Amino acid sequence: MNELRELADSFLKACARHGIMAATAESCTGGMIVAALTDIPGSSAVVDRGFVTYSNEAKMDMLGVSAATLQAHGAVSRETALEMAAGALANSRADIALAVTGIAGPDGGSAEKPVGLVWFGLALRGQPTIAESRVFPNEGRDFIRHQTVRTALSMGLKALG
Repeated sequence: MNELRELADSFLKACARHGIMAATAESCTGGMIVAALTDIPGSSAVVDRGFVTYSNEAKMDMLGVSAATLQAHGAVSRETALEMAAGALANSRADIALAVTGIAGPDGGSAEKPVGLVWFGLALRGQPTIAESRVFPNEGRDFIRHQTVRTALSMGLKALG
């Protein structure tokens, strides 16, 4: 877990250098990204909030993800990740938002959306929101969630240079 702490610390320092606040919108990680950030002393200077939106209702209520998006594409989709990230910015004081939605297993996968599929959304104020997916090896729920946190923090760090 040392790697996650270092990534979280680097991400927080990058936010501080840019003078911006951060927010997370998390489904499959259940708050693990914001927990990694807030484990670091002094994180309150740059972490605004974390949205844990495990259910579709929470995604709609807290982040403004549209019912039409969820119906057409599902919770684990590029479209939902984009709306989650944009919604986290719109509903916070943050200038960067990291969003994740995926299938951590052990159940819930399909041929089109296997266990290990995670969509990442990243919104940076003033720039187009982006989304990327990864399919992590199905080496268990803990592994998939850990890799998701690592990847989200790495994406945020890359976006901030």
